[in-house]
Amino acid sequence: MTSDTPELPGTPARPFTEALAAGPVVLDGGMSNQLESAGHDLSDELWSARLLAERPEAITEAHLAYYEAGADVAITSSYQATFEGFAKRGIGRERAAELLGLSVGLAREATRQASAKGVRRPLYVAASVGPYGAMLADGSEYRGRYGLSVAELEAFHRPRLEVLAAAGPDVLALETVPDADEAEALLRSVRGLGVPAWLSYSVAGDLTRAGQPLAEAFALAAEVDEVVAVGVNCCVPEDVDRAIETAARVTGKPVVVYPNSGETWNAGARRWEGRSSFTSDEVMGWRRSGARLIGGCCRVGPDAISGIAGALR
Repeated sequence: MTSDTPELPGTPARPFTEALAAGPVVLDGGMSNQLESAGHDLSDELWSARLLAERPEAITEAHLAYYEAGADVAITSSYQATFEGFAKRGIGRERAAELLGLSVGLAREATRQASAKGVRRPLYVAASVGPYGAMLADGSEYRGRYGLSVAELEAFHRPRLEVLAAAGPDVLALETVPDADEAEALLRSVRGLGVPAWLSYSVAGDLTRAGQPLAEAFALAAEVDEVVAVGVNCCVPEDVDRAIETAARVTGKPVVVYPNSGETWNAGARRWEGRSSFTSDEVMGWRRSGARLIGGCCRVGPDAISGIAGALR
């Protein structure tokens, strides 16, 4: 946050950018798998965002599990929380804005609970901003190319970014971005918000999910002052190494990586398929390659984050 932002309860004394400079920083794992393991049904199109209205305490508990496992950063449950998505469920704009802000407040409450339980390191909150395709809930976040212009995508993203920024996160997580056009819209949208951001693509090999070369996609963020890290997430672990090298070379910024377990999302059946290939043994290689923020995404739970934290510390 900027220096003139009033301090909120549970806000770490050291700004996120300073923690990033000192590095490494441990991110959390998948929100959905942690909630499902606690017995919550996420088959709804709003996914974990539904629990913002129905079971907010469950979200705080999920964040707390990751902080206790060793994560320095919790990523909020706002990935699929959008004005348009809530409207489909009959939730008006004012209440939708309250729920977006609540996603940050619940993560901040988890930092307070973690501190009360003896966690003594600084803990941070990253406000998740998922791609347009996440709102569609049809798997298109893994394809991109929605048929919308950059201006139309900016108009979609900017209002919720403004609400999330006003809620006081330490950083904005522009994540699982499948398409360089959408990245351009997001980068326009974060200007002037006063909150740092990271940009992470979902990739396949050395291409974005929409098929653009990663070097070109990362280059969009190179001169954007608000962006403090670039990288990849929700990709298979095997795609991380090349992405780290490309991101660092093209942008000169710290690199963020948090792959999924290696399983594949079946949008039609709404389930993950295949076998996990994620191991914490890979973490030190990612660190040596230049990754500064390291964690896990879908299907990566607290045990794996504990392994990452142990390796990095």
